Amino acid sequence: MSESSSPPPVTLVHALDQARHRLRAAGIEDADLEAELLLRHALSTAASPSLLAERGQGGEVAQISRAHLFAHLDQPLDEAAAARFEAYLQRRLAHEPSAYITGHREFYGLDFLVTPDTLIPRPETETLVDAAIELVTRRAVGAQHAPPLLIADVGAGCGAIAVALARALPDATVYALDASPAALAVVVANARRHGVADRVACRQGDLLTPLDAPADLIVANLPYVKTDDWRDLAPEVRDHEPRLALDGGADGLDVIRRLLAQAPAYLRPGGGLCLEFGDGQEEALLTLGQAAFPQATLSVERDLAGRPRVLSIR
Repeated sequence: MSESSSPPPVTLVHALDQARHRLRAAGIEDADLEAELLLRHALSTAASPSLLAERGQGGEVAQISRAHLFAHLDQPLDEAAAARFEAYLQRRLAHEPSAYITGHREFYGLDFLVTPDTLIPRPETETLVDAAIELVTRRAVGAQHAPPLLIADVGAGCGAIAVALARALPDATVYALDASPAALAVVVANARRHGVADRVACRQGDLLTPLDAPADLIVANLPYVKTDDWRDLAPEVRDHEPRLALDGGADGLDVIRRLLAQAPAYLRPGGGLCLEFGDGQEEALLTLGQAAFPQATLSVERDLAGRPRVLSIR
């Protein structure tokens, strides 16, 4: 009798195709990208022997790049990586966001650590960073003997905005303000990760109250989802991301109103403020901003999708 042969090993391409099919069947958006992201994470975490070219010089496992994965799709998926990949897929099929599974999300060209204690950074929030940098640039034109730039990021979350601004503005000190000590711990890790820990200072408290000096610029991505709309959000958002970072009350502006009431006392003369907001809130927010700063110039910036996204007050 001939000996029974073992089944052929599962290749990376086969594992990837199967994952795409399962994610599509579950109604997961961008199933192809999600499957690829989770497989790359499983390979990185499990130190797959077939992809050791991605190790660093000291032997540590680096993140598997997209190009490296596609160059090795004919390689077998080893047992450790397969087990991790299946565990990650099960979590994603249960609608847990991939950013919480991998612990990472890219924002403003930087890789950020994220946890369930923090909101996942969105591409549209990059408009807020752009608007803040624009306000700082306008302030600097013609300025003489300006004091060191102090920026307050209110509701800092994982620190994506604070760190991006600190990287873009090397003369600035950024105060990352948040009510959650767990979120601020993530800010600290991200500031260290991107080499700006000496210029990102964390303060815990309600909105602007932790500030001990007025700021030149206040930036904020505060809760602005209406409570009724929050209940209808996708399960990835509603059931996993912090409700306190999303639910802005009946009209979505409860927390923003409180910030605008505080802001005049916490801004230096000639300072500015940038606020992110949601669909249908432009007119209400312009009215609130003009009431809080009657002598200011207000403008609305649109995101890459063309939607009104950021109120700038100068």
